[in-house]
Amino acid sequence: MLVSARFFWSIHVGREVTMKTIQWVWRLVVLLILVVIGVILVDTIRGAFDSQLGTIREAQSNISTQVAVVLNPTPTIIPDPVTIIHEVRSLARLETMKFSVEKIITAETRQGAFEWLLGDKLIFVAHGEVIAGVDLNELDAEDLNVKNGVLYVNLPDPEIFVTVVDNEQSYVYDRDTGLFTKGEVNLETEARRAAEREIREGALEDRILELAGQNAEHFLDRLFRDLGFPEVIFQ
Repeated sequence: MLVSARFFWSIHVGREVTMKTIQWVWRLVVLLILVVIGVILVDTIRGAFDSQLGTIREAQSNISTQVAVVLNPTPTIIPDPVTIIHEVRSLARLETMKFSVEKIITAETRQGAFEWLLGDKLIFVAHGEVIAGVDLNELDAEDLNVKNGVLYVNLPDPEIFVTVVDNEQSYVYDRDTGLFTKGEVNLETEARRAAEREIREGALEDRILELAGQNAEHFLDRLFRDLGFPEVIFQ
């Protein structure tokens, strides 16, 4: 009887241990399932948050772009499709010299005691080109004479053909306007006109006409010699 009791007790204890083991296994399985579900939920929430954050950043970028467009609008250029030609003229200009010139122009208006209220002042950095040469349209038949095999050439005086301000390289370096003024509308235009005059005068001071005349003689000397004249004298 004692052995039977012990046997049944051991069976009962074994069943309890087995049940507890099964319960722990199920608890672990449930815990693992909950962990997996938690990880999935965290990834889902993180993805949704990142998506919303990206949307918010994109919206902020669009708003910043729109604000920049409003504050600094890009000008719209609409040229008239109609082109009017005022004059057509044939040219025979021999361009022999080009100067690239830089000038700094200061333009100002309403200066004095109240310049801080009504004044306007700007500094304009101008880049321009001056092209000079000889207009061969002014060369007549009597300007070419041959004596004893020598060609005598009376060239027209050299002249400046083009004086232009390069808009791509020229710019307003600084502008100071008074408290109660938005600036003179034509002040920059006047600065550009003055820059064009100064660029031309600067080229003249640097002997552009003299150099253009010398280059024209050198070029035409080679040309006339290639045409068969052994000696060319420019008068």
